Amino acid sequence: MKVVADTNVFVSSFFGGNPRKIIELWKSGSLSLCLSPEILEEYFKVLRRMGLEDESDFKELLDLFSKAPNVLFAAKTSEVHAVPGDPDDDKFIACAIALGADVIITGDKALESVRSYNNIRIMTPARLLGEFKPK
Repeated sequence: MKVVADTNVFVSSFFGGNPRKIIELWKSGSLSLCLSPEILEEYFKVLRRMGLEDESDFKELLDLFSKAPNVLFAAKTSEVHAVPGDPDDDKFIACAIALGADVIITGDKALESVRSYNNIRIMTPARLLGEFKPK
């Protein structure tokens, strides 16, 4: 299953809970993580704001993203206007469209309210974990 993880899911995974379970499924190869330059930029921007400033930590994350066999990267995405009231979230839908993702995982209420876009389901980590059956 191909997924896009919203920034709140990715960053929250550092603290445990369902977001960490999602990232562990990716690391184990059960999920493929879809990324774009805009998503990576936002991940790192938020991590810096939270105090992660050690360049070796960022290098480790970049190495993980670049070497993991189950990472898909969209170098270019189309412009999308799908999330009312929060256009910053459109980048997750654009990435999902570009890479044919099945699901966008989010804890963001504005993005979650879209529910589905072009047959791409938008759901919380808890809902995905409740429905996902690894192969």
